[in-house]
Amino acid sequence: MLSALAVAVAGGLELAIGEPPTRLHPVAWFGRLVGAVDREWDHPLAVGALAAALLPLGVAVVVGGSVALAATREPLAAVALAGLALFLTTSLRSLLSTARGVIADSDADLPAARDGLLALAGRDASALSPGEIRSAAVESTSENLADGLVASLAAFVLGGLVATGVGLSALPVAAGAAAWVKAVNTMDSMLGYRSKRVGTPAARLDDAVMWLPARLSALLLALACGSPQSVARARSWLDGVPSPNSGWPMGTAAAAMDVRLEKPGVYVLNPAGGLPDVATAQRSVTRVGVAGVLAYFLTGLGVVAWF
Repeated sequence: MLSALAVAVAGGLELAIGEPPTRLHPVAWFGRLVGAVDREWDHPLAVGALAAALLPLGVAVVVGGSVALAATREPLAAVALAGLALFLTTSLRSLLSTARGVIADSDADLPAARDGLLALAGRDASALSPGEIRSAAVESTSENLADGLVASLAAFVLGGLVATGVGLSALPVAAGAAAWVKAVNTMDSMLGYRSKRVGTPAARLDDAVMWLPARLSALLLALACGSPQSVARARSWLDGVPSPNSGWPMGTAAAAMDVRLEKPGVYVLNPAGGLPDVATAQRSVTRVGVAGVLAYFLTGLGVVAWF
């Protein structure tokens, strides 16, 4: 029940706050550590592998150790700290708000939409049409359901389950696991580019870590859209997506909403469909929000049932 309370704390903070200011966000602090790795090295793969192994582990130890220490003093303090840690490793409300703003601007203020898209998708928006901007917003929102929410919630459940199985306290390990996954994902987002050899180990680690959350997110989206067959439909479009994981939630969104989602020159999902209009894109973002609520609910059920 303590772990379920921690999930409730995280969900409540997400609903009430959304996301702390960047200057106060521990993920941004961790990003500064990662930034120190982002330079030229004589042996970039060795340095990158060491960083990918040690930096997320260090974060997990700090978070898990803090929760364990709090538990020795006051169990409810440990719950609050674990809930805060889980909240800081997830993002939903801010993602949805940003996406809705970009989609609205795509119809009313195209330059503003192009500028706003930079906060969602790492692509050059200067030549994108309104429909392509809406497509990018839907793609990014769907992908970030996995990266920004489901991955940490799943790690929380799996970490606590493993801890329980080996006779350890579930809450510290669960919180530490969520922090570890967020650290891995942050390293990939900062370093995981082909031009940065030092980031290759983090990118490969993130591919492995995100395998399950991406597919869980696709299932959640299918449920939220009332379209269980959309996951199966998405499979046929995924070969062109460079990432082994991100195509699953994006393709499921394309199938469920019956729209074409396209990154020009890279991939097309549901090529028979049309680019999303404003109403369809906004509805897709809302469905991602419903999938996020489902993720919180199922996480709470999971920790009650298994811990």
